[in-house]
Amino acid sequence: MSAHIIAARRSPVMPRGGAFRALLPHELAAPVIRATLADAGLAVDQVDELILSNALGAGGNPARLAALAAGLPERVAGLTIDRQCAGGLDAIRLAAAMVVAGQAEVVLAGGAESYSRRPLRFATAPGQDPQPYNQPPFTPWPERDPDMTAAAAALATRLGISRARQEAWAMRSHQRALDADLPELLAFAEAARDGFPRQLTPALLARARLLAGGITSATTAVAADASAFVLVVSARLAAQAARAVQIRASATLGAAPDEPGLSPVPAIRAVLAKAGLEARDLAQVELMEAYAVQALACMDACGLPEDRVNLNGGALARGHPIGASGTILATRLFHDLRQGHGLAAIAAAGGIGSALILSA
Repeated sequence: MSAHIIAARRSPVMPRGGAFRALLPHELAAPVIRATLADAGLAVDQVDELILSNALGAGGNPARLAALAAGLPERVAGLTIDRQCAGGLDAIRLAAAMVVAGQAEVVLAGGAESYSRRPLRFATAPGQDPQPYNQPPFTPWPERDPDMTAAAAALATRLGISRARQEAWAMRSHQRALDADLPELLAFAEAARDGFPRQLTPALLARARLLAGGITSATTAVAADASAFVLVVSARLAAQAARAVQIRASATLGAAPDEPGLSPVPAIRAVLAKAGLEARDLAQVELMEAYAVQALACMDACGLPEDRVNLNGGALARGHPIGASGTILATRLFHDLRQGHGLAAIAAAGGIGSALILSA
């Protein structure tokens, strides 16, 4: 048994407070779900399940809301997962596992995130007033649960990845995003393109706000709103589709929680081994750029060929809608990969990495 992707769509990625500021996750998701099914020529009643990654919501199973809002049959229960940044790839991994196990033949998998509409969060303790917080704990040990930007700065220092190299990568990301033709985009809510890419110059980069160490606002992905979905189906349906790529291998693995930027490395190595491939065999790589240093460090550690990574720009240019970011990587890969093998990989807080290999 095998699992295949036959359609993939995403919304534009819009910075927090931008064109999608009024939309809740299920409202971001529903149009993209409908467009993905339309691309594949499948009817809503053929869908067996919908899996949605969401990290910032307040629970309530937004996958169920998205399924109903998109007009899927009421029998499609909807499953919401939260593995933070890795969730968008893990939704696809779960969908593939269902298909391979024979539990489903058609699964919509993806993510939707609204930074703009995320709820305010407060921690409570007996005898104390509620205290607001932005980042929940990702380990039981505060000394091994760093702020993400501080962890990126420490990684840059340890590995000797200079601010200049990070800025060069950010400039490349933005320029490629500006130049890109992106067939996966679904225009809605008056947004037809990603809202953040811009023409960066050395002068602009020099003026960027310093966040920690050599990490600046220009070498960090901005908070964003977006949704993305892929349609995962059986080999039988893939054989009838106009286009299909096989989900060749996937893995999600834990790594050192205090160095989250390197967490994709074990997962990347695992999927390459599962697929019997070397890094040089990859035709294309979609690698998360939460921070420029994180992408560069993973490329260096895994020997990923720089000239095949993020060919149409990355998250430094788009932004980071946490629960949707992994699916955006897979969606980009699906649309670009015409032959050979492609890798999508992402890091998550707490020291988690997810990776996926698609074969055309």
